[in-house]
Amino acid sequence: MTYPTDDRARLGLRESATFDRPTIAAIQRAAETGIYDIRGWGAKRSLPHFDDLLFLGASMSRYPLEGYRERCGTDVVLGDRFAKHPLHLDIPVTIAGMSFGALSGPAKEALGRGASEVGTSTTTGDGGMTPEERGQSKYLVYQYLPSRYGMNPADLRKADAIEVVLGQGAKPGGGGMLLGQKISERVAGMRTLPEGIDQRSACRHPDWTGPDDLTIKINELREITDWEKPIYVKVGATRTYYDVKLAVHAGADVVVVDGMQGGTAATQEVFIEHVGIPTLAAVPQAVQALAELGVHRKVQLIVSGGIRTGADVAKALALGADAVAIGTAALIALGDNHPRYAAEYEKLGSAAGFFDDFQDGTDPAGISTQDPELAARFDPVEGGRRLANYLRVLTMEAQTIARACGKAHVLHLEPEDLVAVTIEAAAMARVPLAGTDWIPGR
Repeated sequence: MTYPTDDRARLGLRESATFDRPTIAAIQRAAETGIYDIRGWGAKRSLPHFDDLLFLGASMSRYPLEGYRERCGTDVVLGDRFAKHPLHLDIPVTIAGMSFGALSGPAKEALGRGASEVGTSTTTGDGGMTPEERGQSKYLVYQYLPSRYGMNPADLRKADAIEVVLGQGAKPGGGGMLLGQKISERVAGMRTLPEGIDQRSACRHPDWTGPDDLTIKINELREITDWEKPIYVKVGATRTYYDVKLAVHAGADVVVVDGMQGGTAATQEVFIEHVGIPTLAAVPQAVQALAELGVHRKVQLIVSGGIRTGADVAKALALGADAVAIGTAALIALGDNHPRYAAEYEKLGSAAGFFDDFQDGTDPAGISTQDPELAARFDPVEGGRRLANYLRVLTMEAQTIARACGKAHVLHLEPEDLVAVTIEAAAMARVPLAGTDWIPGR
């Protein structure tokens, strides 16, 4: 028998903090099916994040900039360490790698349209480069993953940068997943896979076992592309300090650090919730590694994993990042989890704002699907417009904060502009607890 909430309290019923209802449901599901749970999205547990930091706006000891009279720059150059043609972006917000296969063709096109409208880059993801995405992307970063699906020298040369992926924030140490219902004829052809059969990508590259081999691979990629393209190295946030140092020694132009709040199209839930470290903890470790090597701001740092607002952007930059990348937030801007599909989400056993079964290919919004009828619902032109609007808002919010701190460029923000409101955030971000000069651990 179930009781209304008021009756449960009156009867003295108390829910266990350890075995709460979601935990009980997970145990029952495992007992019934005998398989682990797979889903998309990112970590849903509460973790220290950028919300736990505050900016110290200017007043007397610092002078703010006048928002309508004094300029605040937002441009960033990525990849000028070795590449002949680094990327010159108008804003410090980029689109993270999300594959064609995980996303529909129209969704990939929309990402390119939206990013190009505001002068930033998008990224291919696993599975190769689609003509729609290349055609609509002013700057396109080609992801070079362990699977090597769709990889070919011609597409490497068509790209504006190459991102060597060693890990992802939602599943560091784990490979990709694409269930059979999303492997359409076109996806199968691009990946040289059988149609309709579950696919799992390798968790590590097949032709190297350590940093020395990565150096060789980066040099191969540079030779293939005539040293024109910036080479990024992406790591999931775990042993960030050491991984960043090794990426720099291997020759990376740009390092991408993806925290555990980053999303995924499909992986085991136990990965999403229990592997990796929060984005907030990873950024200072990455910056320390770059600073100790004397290459901070020379080798650019892109941070991803849970970026939602212009305040998040500004805080990541203040902690030492050169740019951020967004994935889940970009999909929401396109129309994912929109209330207009509430009735259909309910039929799937979910709700608008809760839908995370990206692996099933049943997305009513037509974004994370290969079903032609669902994909046809999505208008890539309208989706691109929505994404561009969102990116503009992120940029304006970051500018607003930078001006309030007296900065003429968003990249002039620094840790001195920040305080933390929790001890955990102060320790992870290495900034003082608000109202004190105490940084826990120092």
